[in-house]
Amino acid sequence: MSAIHLARLSAFALMLAAIAGCTTVPTAANATAPALQTKLNPGYYRVMVGDFEVTALSDGTLPFDTDKWLTNTTPAQVEKALAKVYLKAPPESSVNAFLVNTGAKLVLVDAGSGALFGPALGKLLLNMEAAGYSPEQVDEIYITHLHADHVGGLMSGDKLAFPNAVVRADKHDADFWLSDENLKNAPEAMKSFFEGARASLNPYIKAGKFKPFEGGTDLVSGVKAVPMPGHTPGHTFYVAESKGQRIVFWGDLVHVEAVQLPNPSVTAVFDVDSKAAAAQRKKALADLAKQGTLIGAPHIAFPGIGRLRKDGKGYAWVPVNYSAKP
Repeated sequence: MSAIHLARLSAFALMLAAIAGCTTVPTAANATAPALQTKLNPGYYRVMVGDFEVTALSDGTLPFDTDKWLTNTTPAQVEKALAKVYLKAPPESSVNAFLVNTGAKLVLVDAGSGALFGPALGKLLLNMEAAGYSPEQVDEIYITHLHADHVGGLMSGDKLAFPNAVVRADKHDADFWLSDENLKNAPEAMKSFFEGARASLNPYIKAGKFKPFEGGTDLVSGVKAVPMPGHTPGHTFYVAESKGQRIVFWGDLVHVEAVQLPNPSVTAVFDVDSKAAAAQRKKALADLAKQGTLIGAPHIAFPGIGRLRKDGKGYAWVPVNYSAKP
């Protein structure tokens, strides 16, 4: 593991420590009907992709410290980009996961953060049950990469959160984050992050329920993995297709929509290989915008389902049209 990789991982560790202390402080209200001082926002949303039912699940939201965590840009440029969409730093970032019901299999793409990010997140199981599914029904779990907000929810305390599911991820990511040598050589502040990945996956490995793949791979019928390394060594897109319609779950291709879509060159401190991540982002955004492909995005405002359109030298996000139809 190179010194550059270690430096980036150390920065990511600082982010995790900051987020773990996040809480929401209610504000006072003097109206006749007092504020409830709790927020229960919609936590799931469904769309159909051909015959596949796709349910977006919220794991919660947290502030994203753009001034510290975005790279290849400046705070002034970030502030300007955020202001164009009426935001200020740090913007609130969604953490989303997605259920795909193919009719034959129930597939979860990413598993949220569980307890690894503190009280700001960890809402995935609650919202899955609100959506009408139980974790016992999940057949397969596809992890885009092994960062804490994507794998922490695999465990519920000391038990498998999804006891009947097989977990799958690219072997390159598993080899990187589960490596004894990488753990040993990691900065002290980062060791807990490697340990979090191990704590989330090792119980599934022990149970014979972790099956890594390598590169482009057909998984269940109608769902395939597409390698997109850069953000992490085994960062992966998942593509679900039915009756000529498809949706792409793009993992952490984009962290801050308002900044990185207008300027895809902007990177993040926790990209293991920021140069490769930027190159992958530029190519993928161009392809997805040209094709008008439906996208499931973990860090775009919930439900994180929409499309891209070309906008000058960059791109703009077009959220899926809301529908209350059953």
